[in-house]
Amino acid sequence: MGVDGVTGDEGVRRRGCSCTKDDFLPEESFKSWGNYVQALKETPSRFMDRMLTRSLDSTELHEIKARSHHEMKKSLSWWDLIWFGIGAVIGAGIFVLTGLQAKEVAGPAVVLSYVVSGVSAMLSVFCYTEFAVEIPVAGGSFAYLRVELGDFMAFIAAGNILLEYVIGGAAVARSWTSYFATLCNHDPDDFRIIVHSMPKDYGQLDPIAVVVISVICVLAVLSTKGSSRFNYIASIFHVVVILFILIAGFTKADTKNYSDFAPFGVRGIFKSSAVLFFAYVGFDAVSTMAEETKNPGRDIPIGLVGSMVITTAAYCLLAVALCLMQPYAQINKDAPFSVAFEAVGMSWAKYIVAAGALKGMTTVLLVSAVGQARYLTHIARTHMMPPWLAQVHPKTGTPINATIVMLTATAIIGFFTDLGILADLLSISTLFIFTLVALALVVRRYYVSGETTTADRNKLITCIVLILSSSIATATYWGLSDDNDWIAYVITVPIWFLATLALHVFVPKARNPKLWGVPLVPWLPSASIAINIFLLGSIDGASFIRFGIWTVVLLLYYFFFGLHASYDTAKESGENKIGEGWKKVEEGVVSSEAK
Repeated sequence: MGVDGVTGDEGVRRRGCSCTKDDFLPEESFKSWGNYVQALKETPSRFMDRMLTRSLDSTELHEIKARSHHEMKKSLSWWDLIWFGIGAVIGAGIFVLTGLQAKEVAGPAVVLSYVVSGVSAMLSVFCYTEFAVEIPVAGGSFAYLRVELGDFMAFIAAGNILLEYVIGGAAVARSWTSYFATLCNHDPDDFRIIVHSMPKDYGQLDPIAVVVISVICVLAVLSTKGSSRFNYIASIFHVVVILFILIAGFTKADTKNYSDFAPFGVRGIFKSSAVLFFAYVGFDAVSTMAEETKNPGRDIPIGLVGSMVITTAAYCLLAVALCLMQPYAQINKDAPFSVAFEAVGMSWAKYIVAAGALKGMTTVLLVSAVGQARYLTHIARTHMMPPWLAQVHPKTGTPINATIVMLTATAIIGFFTDLGILADLLSISTLFIFTLVALALVVRRYYVSGETTTADRNKLITCIVLILSSSIATATYWGLSDDNDWIAYVITVPIWFLATLALHVFVPKARNPKLWGVPLVPWLPSASIAINIFLLGSIDGASFIRFGIWTVVLLLYYFFFGLHASYDTAKESGENKIGEGWKKVEEGVVSSEAK
């Protein structure tokens, strides 16, 4: 298949090895300054067109995927996905965040915080799994939201998850240096270049972080299956380290340390769970590998759900072991497990912990590198980002350009920026996207154009608005009130329950899953929406400010470049369009302009 007038194998080869303007801005709107000025004048109408456009399953699976010129290799099984899931999730979070949250926010009840955030993550896993089985493409949540909520919401969501990947990768890379220093009995600054003429937060240059990211980049570029094998071997070592920590930790347990189980109350448990949700982030990267999975209908549910069950159990057991070894007030917030073992006379164990942490961070970097490149690849296939980033190498079957660009950005930020600055960027973007995916699942099950009546559509909209508004009200009240206020919950929680019940009773389902479906719809996705929004209410205001700033940057890029590129591409290829706001052209029918 040719793209932008380039047809045949010869054309594809020429396009694949070039680096010209047409590889970045090939669309009609960018052919000349006159065209660009005209496109800017049409921004309002083009924006409305994109707002009212939803992709189709078949479009994502065939036409959009073909724009990479070469297929990604289908080499992954459920066994690979389970280990990718473990490698993606069990990383720096458990070794770094647990100590801080147990000492200052939740106490020994941090185990309940892990349960709450684990339940939220598991609900999101279910929602992701149905989409990944039905639409097994590299775009992950971007592709799912394009199909159900439209181009614009998909772009905003994808931009935020890419930010989370880059910032998270940079933070993990700098943490890698810290744990490597511990393993070598050195201070982390011994391995960094201190530039006194630069601001303190940006003057501790970290070349080791850059080297680690570079090695990860080579692995991710060469082979997805090779990355899987490396992750598999490293994750086995990590599991052995976790088992050692659990066995050694429980042999030194003192139940007296659990006498004051929840010193900071219920609010501390939920506040901690919002932060600890960061420790579960990563499974969404596994969903982007659906395009490379041999049997998506079987492998994705086993891989995603299986890895999350193992991860949640491991987190809870590790949190219990830590708080039984040492009184929560004495836990070290920077290296909790290492110091805890020193406190019980097993100082040699800190080297095993450091080695396990290094392994965890390495696989987190690897899986996130694989995942973020596939997000960017699918975004570029729609031309919202330059199509040069969508190219898949014919020999390796991997998106080389997207991988290198994303990891270069990660390396630059990791080289300059202090870990404290990076750590403050928590999981607000991810919770936002998980909420949208759960919402998209509700829309997918209850709305199909041409089948859903106007009355049922209006009932669906009403129920969704009530579910969202009651969840937002509950989270807002939780964030602003003190511990003794509960009056508003008597109103907001029943509204959420009744809205979900009304959706279940009065709105008929318009679509059933073909291969694997989320159970207990609409209760499970509605609960996912409520819990994710509730956790958002526990995040500090500074994170929302950063979220807002980045969203503004995304909007500027979208209105000046992404909107016009994707509009031209959609018109040229005849992608499907919804007219009159909700009317959707059915699969298999050639789209036309809305009447």
